[in-house]
Amino acid sequence: MNIKIKKIILKKKNKTKIVCLTAYSKSIAKILDKHVDIVLVGDSMANVLYGQKNTHKINIENIIQHTLSVKQSIKKSLLVVDMPKGTYKNINYALKNARNIIKKTKCDAVKLENFQNNYKIIKELVKNKIPVMGHIGFTPQFKKKFKIQGTSKKELLKLISDAKLIEKAGAFSIVLECLSINSARIITNQLKIPTIGIGSSKYCDGQILVTDDMLGLSGFYPKFVKKYVNLERIIEKAVKKYTRDVKKNKFPTISYF
Repeated sequence: MNIKIKKIILKKKNKTKIVCLTAYSKSIAKILDKHVDIVLVGDSMANVLYGQKNTHKINIENIIQHTLSVKQSIKKSLLVVDMPKGTYKNINYALKNARNIIKKTKCDAVKLENFQNNYKIIKELVKNKIPVMGHIGFTPQFKKKFKIQGTSKKELLKLISDAKLIEKAGAFSIVLECLSINSARIITNQLKIPTIGIGSSKYCDGQILVTDDMLGLSGFYPKFVKKYVNLERIIEKAVKKYTRDVKKNKFPTISYF
């Protein structure tokens, strides 16, 4: 097993919180790598970079290209890559695409969203030495209407079952997206592998956010996102100053030659 993955699993045993953020470029990854445990090249790039309404049209070439950029800055963090919608619709296709991603990007693991019985796909990938992160709850590739997951007993039992099947299949960790507080707590306590929460309370073993959301760049700020800075405002201020300098012939001066 990858030594970075071992360290992530050990954090759960030691009750040390796991810190995760997304990256799509070398420059952002360079900053994140100094501070976080896991960097995810997420299919959220569809919304953040390409202005799409959902993540459904991001393809494997997009993912690979951005991962190649991110990989250049990764030294200590675990690099996980989202498998886009449609790239793991059956075992053979999933294996082909996961191998392609791993081979071309040299990432540490791939992430699959839960859908029907795809824990069987996870099992096959792990059997072929491809580390996998699972993902349950609100799964953007497959659920159109957003709602908190696990609010009823029936939903909770289904989530617990899915989580345990994913763990049994060999996943080294699992993302819990937009679960009720009670569901997140119960699942985290019942699993041996770490849970990474997004909008699923502090009771998960770790947390992940889309970096552009927490930096105030994306324009998407659901309740579960804490905006740590408003970079949009800071960047706009700098652009205005640059524009003013150019128009008033204050830039470039002789000192820039």
